[in-house]
Amino acid sequence: MEGITKAKVEVIQNEMGKVVIGQKEAIKHLLMALFAGGHVLLEGVPGIAKTLLAKTLAYVCDLDFKRVQFTPDLMPSDILGTNVFDMNKREFNFIKGPIFTDIFLADEINRTPPKTQSALLEAMQEKQVTIEGNEYKLDDAFFVIATQNPVEYEGTYHLPEAQADRFLMKIKVDYPTSDEEKDIYKVHTNFFDIFKEKLNDLKKVISREDIKKIREEIKNVKLEEQIYEYVSAIITATRQSQRLMLGASPRAGIAIIILSKLNALFNDRDYIIPDDIKYVAYPVLRHRIILKPEAEMEFINEDRVIDEILSEVKVPR
Repeated sequence: MEGITKAKVEVIQNEMGKVVIGQKEAIKHLLMALFAGGHVLLEGVPGIAKTLLAKTLAYVCDLDFKRVQFTPDLMPSDILGTNVFDMNKREFNFIKGPIFTDIFLADEINRTPPKTQSALLEAMQEKQVTIEGNEYKLDDAFFVIATQNPVEYEGTYHLPEAQADRFLMKIKVDYPTSDEEKDIYKVHTNFFDIFKEKLNDLKKVISREDIKKIREEIKNVKLEEQIYEYVSAIITATRQSQRLMLGASPRAGIAIIILSKLNALFNDRDYIIPDDIKYVAYPVLRHRIILKPEAEMEFINEDRVIDEILSEVKVPR
């Protein structure tokens, strides 16, 4: 793969579409996060293919995949690993946990308490795990996909702000359209596990080497000074909004710029335009801003506030 283009993104989307019907926008956002070297939150109600999305992405990108179901009794060692004493050698050996993979699916992350949620922090930020003073490196391709149900559902915990900020994007996975849902019913007529059934039809259309090349390609996308000013104005506006208790940090601005570069590449451009900024602002900001209680009482959500901010901030010409 020489470089990422709109046509090549469509090839990946179509390949994943053999298993995941619809959800093209979610697939595109997942690819952007993977190529950017970030991590994502997938939010949606149960049963709309969040886990299937992650598993299929790993397969078509030829990456190792492990899944952990997060539960109220899950311990940090269940994710990271632990030292086990070898009676014969009379020494401790480190047994690696499922975090040692390429794509790690933390399924229903908000069903486990904050202590275990926080166990992911170092791995996500530093791409390493520290156990009893010893550091263990994770692969460069390491990518966390954490699924969560809306927090209004019973038995869920809010992610701590520090951990939420470590996720590059928050992707909302919505119900399929009527036509897509009919297609889902048709392919599930004779079997339930569509991934297993379609496995022989799936192709590995991208490799970890391709991912490395794409990450290098990001550096070649050009930015004008006014684009930096535009991003800064958007981030500042989140801190000044009367609807928010907490605005976005500089990390959010960095994420917007990197993902805007990828969106430009996805559209066969080597330069950013304001529409790239607007497009990625929603998945970058929606989990980093906190609404005031009065805004929630008025049934205003994060995307509505982002709408207002983007409409108020002057767009560069």
